[in-house]
Amino acid sequence: MRQAILLCLGISISFAHSSEPFPFLQPVEPPRPIQVMAHRGIWTAAPENTRRAITMAAADFIEWVEIDVRLTRDGQHVLFHDPNLDAKSTGTGPLKDRTLAELMALDVGSWFAPRFKGERILTLAEAFNLARGKINLCIDAKQIDPQQLARDIIHAQMTSQVIVYGDLETVAGVSKASDNRIAVMTKWRPSLGSPPSFLSKHPVHAVELDPPDITPDVCESFHSLGIKVEAKALGPTHDQPAFWIDCAKAGVNWIQTDEPIAVLMTLARHRLGNRWPVGIACHRGASRYAPENTLPAIELASRLQAEYVEIDIRTTKDGQFVLLHDRRSDRTTSIKGEVNLLNLAELRSAACGSRFGQPFALTKVPTFEEAIPSLGPMTHFYLDAKEISPDALANIIKSHHLEARSVVYQSADYLQKLKAILPTARVLPPLDNIDEIDPLAPLTPYAV
Repeated sequence: MRQAILLCLGISISFAHSSEPFPFLQPVEPPRPIQVMAHRGIWTAAPENTRRAITMAAADFIEWVEIDVRLTRDGQHVLFHDPNLDAKSTGTGPLKDRTLAELMALDVGSWFAPRFKGERILTLAEAFNLARGKINLCIDAKQIDPQQLARDIIHAQMTSQVIVYGDLETVAGVSKASDNRIAVMTKWRPSLGSPPSFLSKHPVHAVELDPPDITPDVCESFHSLGIKVEAKALGPTHDQPAFWIDCAKAGVNWIQTDEPIAVLMTLARHRLGNRWPVGIACHRGASRYAPENTLPAIELASRLQAEYVEIDIRTTKDGQFVLLHDRRSDRTTSIKGEVNLLNLAELRSAACGSRFGQPFALTKVPTFEEAIPSLGPMTHFYLDAKEISPDALANIIKSHHLEARSVVYQSADYLQKLKAILPTARVLPPLDNIDEIDPLAPLTPYAV
């Protein structure tokens, strides 16, 4: 009764957990004011919920990765999002009907790309070993045994690196089974009552908010009670820079996203403003997260707000200018041969993105001119003129008004010819040692 009166008066009190925020591990030091949660790992560059998706997120200094956990027929917890195995493994039917041994025999990588052939379903214990000391885990409890899950987390000594997300019944079961030693999170909506009244019935350590419910007042209400706030920013409507910045202004603690690197860069630049200390050039586009020298790689580099996107230009047999790094097309496409002995139509027929990953299955080798509209408003081209004549390059730069939005990398001899045709071109010759800088003076390089 005393608790109910205090809540009606709007006074913060302690529930089953402390009113202080749960003491999670800080994988990135110093801790950032808003942390990023990679939805199923870096799933655009590796199969979701797999070893590679998790370790890639950790290597990229993401604080959290959201993973989906299900129970096998013999009572083991494994990572898999869908209830059925069909679409994302070599198995068929419901996962819950398979034993752990049966699941371990399946391939969960080949559906994504041939380079992931042999990737196995992760057990929760394996995920703990991958994450320990490196990245925190948000466990989406798709189908679990609360008592078993609590034992798994406590036995692995991962209580400071885990939060369990689920419906109210599920998270209550985990809390009870762990004697409130494990952090839990559930969805909150205004229809569930004010933060104090909601928490009096459902003592959780964090809440997930959908976009319409994220306001400064709501965040402050939960924070005053020691509760973290996670913004669910999934889907094309909300997983965008404007929304991420709105979340930051509202005061959320975590942003769950399919674009974790873009969120990091957007928030960092928003925080630092004009004090950003160094220009970034994304090599062959954002080639860690999308197929190199493709439109998705260029578009992502622009979304990352890189100052430059570096691309390699070559000339086909029929005089078209395409983006390919290697002299041969073998490594990055399904067609083999010298680029200058293949025509554009032949290159267009080749698979380009599917070698990288399933999300890019329809991606083709682009021409240079097709790539130009992919530049965002702030990004410039870093043009590696692998095999394109100075005349042709000058014409494209001039016709698309790229003089002030590009730099050209090539030998000093090549750049001298380019500058003779287009004096306004910004050139960037290689500089192997400082003694070579005086001979470059006639070029008036923009950079070296």
